This record gives sequence, structure tokens and C-alpha cells, in this order.
Amino acid sequence: MNNDRVILGIDPGTSIMGYGIITVKNKKLKMERMGVVHLSKLPSHPAKLRRIFERTLELIDSYHPDELAIEAPFFGKNVQSMLKLGRAQGVAIAAAVYRDIPMTEYSPRKIKQSVTGTGTASKEQVAAMLKSMLKIDEMPKHNDASDGLAVAVCHYLQGDIPVNTGKAKKKTSGGKSSGGWSNFAKNNPDRIR
Repeated sequence: MNNDRVILGIDPGTSIMGYGIITVKNKKLKMERMGVVHLSKLPSHPAKLRRIFERTLELIDSYHPDELAIEAPFFGKNVQSMLKLGRAQGVAIAAAVYRDIPMTEYSPRKIKQSVTGTGTASKEQVAAMLKSMLKIDEMPKHNDASDGLAVAVCHYLQGDIPVNTGKAKKKTSGGKSSGGWSNFAKNNPDRIR
């Protein structure tokens, strides 16, 4: 069975959308690209949503990901901000669905926990772990880019099967998920400094 795949991770936003693309070959991760889409200068929320949809389609058509992983909106006190963020996430998901790309959603805490081992890690700690894990020379100035990359890496580490395939996560004999940070660290001691 061929386990090689391409994963697109997206950190949705209404001012900046972060994204990261990784390839998995022979269980080795490689960062292909990470970056941001600037949205703050667009004239309206619908214009921002259109740009998110178009840029997500461009990434899909350029890198042909097998799966999309996306960060779920966090629950905050500002309902209007949450609604706008949910719409941004929704149009990115719609672009994946439009291209028949399976997707999985992760909470911010789950992403941090998968990448660093703790769900309370800072954005800087997540970026530092990604830099070490993926042997990246220099991280971008916007944390949104590394956040998008973290979503893709989280998806790989979780070993999830995307939601629209109708399959469940692989389980080990102990009933626990076969992915996650501890499994990655155990199987890749040479990748951890």
C-alpha cells in the first residue's frame, strides 16, 4: 500500500489566512510551502471570502493535496468575530469539497498538543518545533503561515482519515489513536533535538 500523500493545512482568518503544504514519503515529512494570504485591504467581508475560496482552489490545483486539514474557530466572547471566522473556514472547506478533497477539522488546542506535546503552547513554541521537526532554515515573519503548517503536521501526526471518506481513525490494540506526538517521537528519535 502506498502511504505517500500531500496534506494542505489551513489556518483560516479574515485578515490573514495561513497555509502550509507538506508531503509524506516513506513516513518522512517535508515542507513544500507555507505562506499567508493577506485579506485586510479588501473592501468587504464578501470580497475576503471570495479571495479565500479562490486562493484555496489555486493551492489545491497547484499542489494536488490528497487531504485538507483546517483549524476550527475557537470559542470567544465576540460573536460577530466568530461568525466571520466561521465563514472564512467554511469557504476554504467549500473549495476543498468543490475539488473533492477530503477534510478534517482540528481545534487550536489539539494542533498545539500534537506538534509540541502541550495544548497550551505559544505560537512561537509551535513555530520552533516545526522548524526543528521539518528542518526549516528560517521561519516566516507571520505566525499565521507556521500555524497553517502546524495544522497539516497535526493531521499527519493524528493519523486521521478525513471525514468524508466514511472511515474511522486507525486504532492500535490498546484502543488509542496510532498518531500523535508521542508516537512520532518514538518512531523518529533522529528528528527530535
